[in-house]
Amino acid sequence: MAQQELKRDLANRHVQLIAIGGTIGTGLFLGSGKAIQLAGPSIIFAYLIIGIAVFFIMRALGELLLSKAGYQSFTDIAEDYLGPRAAFVTGWTYWFCWIMIAMADIIAVGVYVRYWFDIPQWIPAIICLLILLGFNLLTVKLFGELEFWFALIKVITILFLIAVGVVLLVIGFKTDAGTVTIQNLWEHGGIFPNGISGFLLSFQMVLFAFVGVELVGVTAAETANPKKNIPSAINKIPLRILFFYIGSIIILLCINPWTELNGSESPFVKTFSLVGIPIAAGIINFVVLTSAASACNSGLFSTSRILFNLSKTDQAPENFKKLNKNHVPGNALLVSTIVVSVGALLSKLIPEQAFGIVSTISAICFIWVWGVILICHIKYKKTRPELHAKSTFKAPFTPFINYAVLTLFGVILIIMLFASETRPALLLTPLWFVLLYVMYSLRRKSM
Repeated sequence: MAQQELKRDLANRHVQLIAIGGTIGTGLFLGSGKAIQLAGPSIIFAYLIIGIAVFFIMRALGELLLSKAGYQSFTDIAEDYLGPRAAFVTGWTYWFCWIMIAMADIIAVGVYVRYWFDIPQWIPAIICLLILLGFNLLTVKLFGELEFWFALIKVITILFLIAVGVVLLVIGFKTDAGTVTIQNLWEHGGIFPNGISGFLLSFQMVLFAFVGVELVGVTAAETANPKKNIPSAINKIPLRILFFYIGSIIILLCINPWTELNGSESPFVKTFSLVGIPIAAGIINFVVLTSAASACNSGLFSTSRILFNLSKTDQAPENFKKLNKNHVPGNALLVSTIVVSVGALLSKLIPEQAFGIVSTISAICFIWVWGVILICHIKYKKTRPELHAKSTFKAPFTPFINYAVLTLFGVILIIMLFASETRPALLLTPLWFVLLYVMYSLRRKSM
């Protein structure tokens, strides 16, 4: 039996840094360039709105996870409150979400490596994937250590960027684009230079920047003290969002007029190049490279654990619940890695469009997963008031905030329908849910 159970080897520092790793990734370091291009300085408000929504989602997830000792992830929660079909669809959709994220991240790895070497994007993507597979096949503690140091690098980098930016602001440093000043936030067409439409169109990429924050929930089964560590990690999310996301974006836009940035490169690397510190720009490129590798590492971890949990509930092939000698679901990890490698193929076939396609699909599927968490919490509060009453980690402002966030998601989907870049992915994604419905029906008949 011991061989069939995941080990609780993740300490508090691992969970805390995994939470940071989940909230700071490729969506910020690379995707923010595209978002800034769409919205200009108003992107700050987009990050603030989505950040607040994500915090309430996490509080709902935290209360649900801690309401019953047997929950190992939110697929268990979905089955409990919405039934086995919803759990099947949500579990496989979450797996698909992280597959898309991991694809986006290995595509980003290829983009970052080209800063130094003129080689095809898919080559460093495959190399990175193989290295991460090797690490993940070892112990979960090693995964935790990797994420700890990867996330620490991100944190130090953003702190460095903000500190340098503040100094440049104080001294009025001059770059090729002009003086570093807070007036850059409104002097180039105003706060909303592309109008409300540009602001609204940025929400998809901003939402993608936050995907992965719920990884805290996936780690629940391998956390040494979930009742202490999970609330601690969740409660620190607002401060991280305000400081790391909004703080860094404000500094970027004070140094760079938003018109100087574009969606095809990291605005963080561009900033240090503009300041005239080429060595620093190279260092920042290395950091965003490790950030992409970190997020891909999280993707391999989460997808393997999702397949493991689906298999334990007979919603996936039985082979996926087999653990290797290190208590790692090796078969599930290997299959997920093979599917993620399709991202490298996309890098080869459509290098310019690959990142945009997978980030859009990922954002749409995450709206489903986050929506399920909110709906489960509404049902939990309505059908099990005794559990909510004795909860030590109650989600605030429920159920009103749940409905408000669900409405926000509905608005974002409508916006994506009207945007030419996101419309094809939005119209194709329902095919995934049809496929899952058919798979579930066939599986039920065969049992």
